[in-house]
Amino acid sequence: MTTWHSAEAPPENPIITPLGWGLVMLRGLALGVVTYGCLALLLMLRLVERPLFGLNRPWTPFITQFVCRAAFVILGIRLRVTGRPMTGRGAIVANHASWLDIFTLNAPQRIYYVSKSEVAGWPGIGWLARATGTVFITRSGREAQTQRAQFEARLRAGHRLLFFPEGTSTDGRRVLPFKSTLFAAFFSDGLDDILEIQPVSVIYHAPDGADPRFYGWWGDMAFGPHLLRVLAQPRQGAAEVIFHPPVRVSDFADRKALAARCEAAVRAPFSPAAP
Repeated sequence: MTTWHSAEAPPENPIITPLGWGLVMLRGLALGVVTYGCLALLLMLRLVERPLFGLNRPWTPFITQFVCRAAFVILGIRLRVTGRPMTGRGAIVANHASWLDIFTLNAPQRIYYVSKSEVAGWPGIGWLARATGTVFITRSGREAQTQRAQFEARLRAGHRLLFFPEGTSTDGRRVLPFKSTLFAAFFSDGLDDILEIQPVSVIYHAPDGADPRFYGWWGDMAFGPHLLRVLAQPRQGAAEVIFHPPVRVSDFADRKALAARCEAAVRAPFSPAAP
């Protein structure tokens, strides 16, 4: 898995004030109660949902979406949405800037993430990812055929999978070249005739006076200090989600052409100064 590193040093974590620590406690407790309380409910529902519906999940994605929407209320981050999520069968591709993307992209729509396999072993986060139906992948050529079959099964079941084609997160001010490998699954066994792909741009607006990269999480940045920084921020910024028009897979000759079109759409709202 490639990791992106900025030429500039990441923002320094500020000294947390007594007010900040109070916010950490209040927001952290509220977020933990909502997240893991709803996780318990989700797991109980899956005991019924799985044997009745198999791959289909008619109930539990609503719980995940509720948690993600609640997270923005708890954190005090404003969420702005432009455009509309697709309604047909297909997948979503977006730029990747932060662990906050999990909440940002799931709040306005019900989706299933495609994530690197290492995430499955992360304490706390791995449990959540598995419970909510995340598809875990490796960057091994030996696993490519198996993973492709898994993607096809999920897409045919009507799951809307979300990919991060950059393959890594950035500081949130740029879009890296899209890797076309995962797009190959969309051209398999007639899927190209029924699928649409929706490009989505995620842009974070830092709190007033803060480093523009405040919400970005990349390179070797530790998760804990970054989480504390966000929880302790008295006046938050905003997260913006821009849904671009979906494109039909069948309109493209191959995965590289599709990846290039999606990359151009996701990149368009970003400043030319941050390619």
